[in-house]
Amino acid sequence: MGAVLRSPKPWLFAVCLLPLARLIVLGFGGGLGANPIEFITHSTGTWTLVGLLVTLSVTPLRRLTGRVELVRYRRMLGLFAFFYACLHFVTYIWLDQFFDPASIAKDIVKRPFITVGFTAFVLLIPLAATSTHAMMRRLGRRWQQLHRLIYPIALLGVLHYLWLVKKDITQPLIFGAVLALLLVMRLPWGVRALEAARGRFVHARRQD
Repeated sequence: MGAVLRSPKPWLFAVCLLPLARLIVLGFGGGLGANPIEFITHSTGTWTLVGLLVTLSVTPLRRLTGRVELVRYRRMLGLFAFFYACLHFVTYIWLDQFFDPASIAKDIVKRPFITVGFTAFVLLIPLAATSTHAMMRRLGRRWQQLHRLIYPIALLGVLHYLWLVKKDITQPLIFGAVLALLLVMRLPWGVRALEAARGRFVHARRQD
């Protein structure tokens, strides 16, 4: 039991559930505002994007800190991003569209921000379905190629948010800037910059 409590994984799991717990508490306390559906939709969509960006940050952080064990948490973070994407999608088709297939199909075709959001959600499904170690072994190299879809998915998510917002686009632009930075860190010169920064950090610690 002590070893479990000392492991970061259960604590990270609990932290990832906090946005859902917040929605539940606000829901029972009448704190979802004048438009609860919009509040839930916005919250679940925001945490989907946060989850995607945090998942994408694992590799740069590993390279910067040299902490190889960070990779162990990437799958959990990615699955939580998918979990909040599912809540976001269910909120839309249930509370907004009342499970009306014709209305949903019309919305997807006619509203660009719905189109890109739906596309991002559909692309997330095979990533979640193949997240197990068994699927990694079965797919081999194809697994890595498939999971590179997270890059266009995150881009579509930011675009979905940007096109949704009508006035203040500050938040989607922040998400876009963070995504751009994370993508740059995966380019060869970005990787070299991370390794150089880590080298300077290690050297400074040794000097101390």
